[in-house]
Amino acid sequence: MTTIKEIASKSNFSNTTVSRVLNNDNTLSVAMETRQRILEVAKELGYKTLQERKKENKTPTRVESAKIGILLCHTVEEELNDAYFLSIRQGIEKECRERGITATELVRFTSLGSEQISKDISHLIIVGRINTQILDHITEDQDQLENIVYINHTVDSDKYDSIVIDFDKATRRALDHLLDCGYKRIGFIGGQEREHFYDSKIDFEDDRQVSFKKFMEEKSLFDPDVFYTGEFTMANGYELMKKAISKGNLPEAFFAASDAMAIGAMRALQENQYNVPKDVSIIGFNDIELAQFASPPLTTVKVQTEEMGRLGVKLMIDRLEGREIPVKVTVPTELVIRESCTAKMG
Repeated sequence: MTTIKEIASKSNFSNTTVSRVLNNDNTLSVAMETRQRILEVAKELGYKTLQERKKENKTPTRVESAKIGILLCHTVEEELNDAYFLSIRQGIEKECRERGITATELVRFTSLGSEQISKDISHLIIVGRINTQILDHITEDQDQLENIVYINHTVDSDKYDSIVIDFDKATRRALDHLLDCGYKRIGFIGGQEREHFYDSKIDFEDDRQVSFKKFMEEKSLFDPDVFYTGEFTMANGYELMKKAISKGNLPEAFFAASDAMAIGAMRALQENQYNVPKDVSIIGFNDIELAQFASPPLTTVKVQTEEMGRLGVKLMIDRLEGREIPVKVTVPTELVIRESCTAKMG
């Protein structure tokens, strides 16, 4: 092992000067040429600081040595059409980078085909819905996965960690705001939730749809004629609003289950000479970046999607460090008031 004395001898500087340069002593005043010469000699002789030697000898922790898989249940196209799941994935990737976790593998369920997830992955973060039978099929065996964290979905909360939002509470908050603004005839524009099951997708009612129906029925205000569902895309929001316009007797306000759909719906209204919010008020859901730049800026339910992704990594690390009890985290939402929704005139 190279010593400071050897570096001092070859560089023709004192032991003290060499030591202070190698230890980055900011109080030492030396010429740049002196500092450069000492560093060149140290490198030439293969000198390593105490911190570098400790790092080399350090045994990787369970977190550092673990290989974490990220299973995405949505296609790239679906992420681009609605940034909700894209933001969750970005949160996962950012948290992994900041914590120095490099042994991660990103897998899209739609690209797996008949293949299995790499057998050296024993810790999995799942974004979206996937049937447990499929999960068994795409893993090496029943015991392959030590830990699973579900994001935006809960499966067997007595066994697995999960991160969700309270869609019912968030939807009710948005509808309460519309009622407070004086609106009673409120339309719904939403998308279809799907769970992956082998070569097919199982459709089911989105939680926002369920909550909307229940809330409006409780108030004796539900009207099935102004209830529209399709895909969570801007284009589909546009088409569904055009359909509503063509039927006539348009509602005074709409709750859209995603910002993308709400922005598409506003475009359809404006093309047909409806003013938002003077003629029709709209509330969206998610608070994607585009929402604040829409015309007019969109009132929406803010979901901390990036934080949901970050929490997924934190829960996984917490498990790796010894926690045995499963945890279900409900991330709060917030109603962001902007210009697409105002109090009813007259």
